[in-house]
Amino acid sequence: MSHFSQIKTQIRNLASLKSALTDLEIDWKPGPQDVRGYRGQTRTADVAIQQSNGYDLGFSWNGSEYELIADLQFWNQPLTVERFLSKVTQRYAYQTVLSETTQRGFQMTEQQQNEDGSIRLVLQRWSG
Repeated sequence: MSHFSQIKTQIRNLASLKSALTDLEIDWKPGPQDVRGYRGQTRTADVAIQQSNGYDLGFSWNGSEYELIADLQFWNQPLTVERFLSKVTQRYAYQTVLSETTQRGFQMTEQQQNEDGSIRLVLQRWSG
């Protein structure tokens, strides 16, 4: 019986996910990589994050989004699963906005980290 859990996300862009993990100083490896679980079970992930306890977590494409896969019984991160996903999702959104707006000719002119944890971006585009 598998102990792996698959947690749905709204993450659909692999490059933005990798950038988000890097921003959060999370050591990740590009896939395909095996994510290790209970009794030597593995799942293949597009991004793998090794944990010091020998059990891993990762993000795997399910056909419509990257879901978090992990054996939650052996979760060994400084944040809870919910907080971890919240942080990753916020940085993912940040990276996606920067990528999409840069492609459309915008540049970031101001960034402000608000007390509530939200990020305010000011973007501009020069038209000629």
